[in-house]
Amino acid sequence: MEKLLIIGHKNPDTDSICSSIALAEIQKKMTGEEVEAVRLGNINQETEYALNYFGVETQRMIEKVEEGQKVILVDHNEFTQSVEGIEKAKILGVMDHHKIANFQTSEPLFYMAQPVGCTATIIYEICLMNNIEISKQTAGLLLSAIISDTLLLKSPTCTPKDIEMANKLEKIAEVDKEVYGLEMLKAGTKLDGYTEEELLNLDSKKFEKDNVKYMIAQVNTVSIEDVLKRQEKIEEAMKKVIEENSLDLCLLAITDIVNSNSEAVVIGKRTDIIEKTYTIENNRAFMPGVVSRKKQIIPLIESNI
Repeated sequence: MEKLLIIGHKNPDTDSICSSIALAEIQKKMTGEEVEAVRLGNINQETEYALNYFGVETQRMIEKVEEGQKVILVDHNEFTQSVEGIEKAKILGVMDHHKIANFQTSEPLFYMAQPVGCTATIIYEICLMNNIEISKQTAGLLLSAIISDTLLLKSPTCTPKDIEMANKLEKIAEVDKEVYGLEMLKAGTKLDGYTEEELLNLDSKKFEKDNVKYMIAQVNTVSIEDVLKRQEKIEEAMKKVIEENSLDLCLLAITDIVNSNSEAVVIGKRTDIIEKTYTIENNRAFMPGVVSRKKQIIPLIESNI
């Protein structure tokens, strides 16, 4: 039997990694088929903390899929964010909480998307609907994903359903979500070991609207100023990304997880898109109260294009 691959997006975050691993276990229970969760990039320190805490191994990394390969996409639907060859793969399903864009298949599929803060919320709801019991490990991974995507349930992306599922998963995982969650988020703020290029790739996504190509990268920290000490080299790395990908705009959001603000480093020929809303000085724009790429930064950019 051909193996089904569960695939998260490029530059994977905790939701992409943990939800794909969890869904692989659940899919096996539901269908009995051979399933493997794979990743499309290196994991970050936050995700590594979650996997180590719950004793779960990192998935195999792949760079492309062959024509006809059976896949389920997790935490994304845009082909630009997916694996090489996805256009000719056999997409059986999508589990996502983002807008639908540039997505087309040749056959019908199972598509589950909801306006919630995290893909893991959707996956656990499916478990409840189908009376599927999950292990302590899987519950821990799903809880980790929700904590990550909602900044410990404090992000504007967080919904009552995310909170409900997090509370249920907390009991199964046998952790205190506040204590565990803060330690996990702090693990992701240790940025000194990354090069500027790696910082941009920790959590970045590319988009296009009305022929404007842009990329939003995001890093979490407890000290924005510490990250900005590297601004000159960060800008050099951003200019390289712009040139290699023919981007009109590149934005790095440096998000303070304690005070819930962001400082954006903004480079490109279309910085005017950001200047319609925020003042840019020294290629930086302070964004008070902004912590979410999906809920706050992307809508801002697309409404200003």
